[in-house]
Amino acid sequence: MKLIRTTEAEGAVLCHDITQIIKGVTKDARFRKGHVVTKEDIPVLLSLGKDQLYVWEQEEGMLHEDEGAEILCALAKGEHMERSLAKEGKIELTAAEDGLLKVNGRGLKAVNSMGQMMIASRHGNFPVKKGDKLAGMRIIPLMIRGEMMEAARRKAMEATGGAPILNLLPFVHKKAGIITTGNEVYYGRIEDTFTPVIREKLGEYDTEVIDHQIWNDDDQKVTEAILAMIRQGTDLVICTGGMSVDPDDRTPLAIKNTGARIVSYGAPVLPGAMFLLAYYSVTEEKNPRTAVIMGLPGCVMYAKRTIFDLVLPRVMADDPVTAEELAALGEGGLCLNCPVCIFPACGFGKGR
Repeated sequence: MKLIRTTEAEGAVLCHDITQIIKGVTKDARFRKGHVVTKEDIPVLLSLGKDQLYVWEQEEGMLHEDEGAEILCALAKGEHMERSLAKEGKIELTAAEDGLLKVNGRGLKAVNSMGQMMIASRHGNFPVKKGDKLAGMRIIPLMIRGEMMEAARRKAMEATGGAPILNLLPFVHKKAGIITTGNEVYYGRIEDTFTPVIREKLGEYDTEVIDHQIWNDDDQKVTEAILAMIRQGTDLVICTGGMSVDPDDRTPLAIKNTGARIVSYGAPVLPGAMFLLAYYSVTEEKNPRTAVIMGLPGCVMYAKRTIFDLVLPRVMADDPVTAEELAALGEGGLCLNCPVCIFPACGFGKGR
């Protein structure tokens, strides 16, 4: 620190908060530590009785906290995000539209392992709404060496391959088909209470259900129905029921026989262990595309939150799901069935 006259402080960096007290109105910091004094600030500081100030003695190669935050923001900010101005050394990112937040964990850890700087984000692979806060970042001290920020930049770039640490994938309009399976529904023995649940969850996104069929436990007919829906132009086919290992449950076989690439039959998530995810490549059209096929176990019908709530947002953002990613859901994959559900503001689906 060094002591200077307030009248000579333009461009200097304050080393401490300066409080303003107005009786019955306010008692708060008028200027925060790290504030860069402007010409307009000088009369205000004098009115607060500050004829002298302790300011940071600038050294060559040192960066102000706001400059450090700008570097972190450049490393973190991906597309479809808005940023705040640097204030008291901190910058925040918010969603510019509805979408799926992606977080490069290796890049995030690379920066946060440096010390003297931090980026904190919300969990990746979860949906966000326009205006939602995504992340905040700052350096810890008031000033930081430029070479340290350059080292952080290099490490982040190495970890992410040059991509931003955070990205937002906007949700895409989807045409969906629903196939309800089971002799009990097909022959009218019980009411179909599964389909309304699926329609409600799809309704949270930009979707249109263009076909709904009910079939008995005939795997050949279900296979034909799936392929017919894809030919109609559906991007997503959801098969409900028939997912267990019982002899009459043949939905997994029906999906396999379409020729789709099975990502996984089974997931380490409760509710939702008997979940099936597959991708079907449509090559005979002028514009080749990939349709998603999901086999949903019965728990999706009655449980508040399940594996379906973890995978659907990624499908809606055209974010391919791998078998490794499904396997990683084991940590955090146990829903606690809380009396009052606060998902996604809980640990369900938030593993490593």
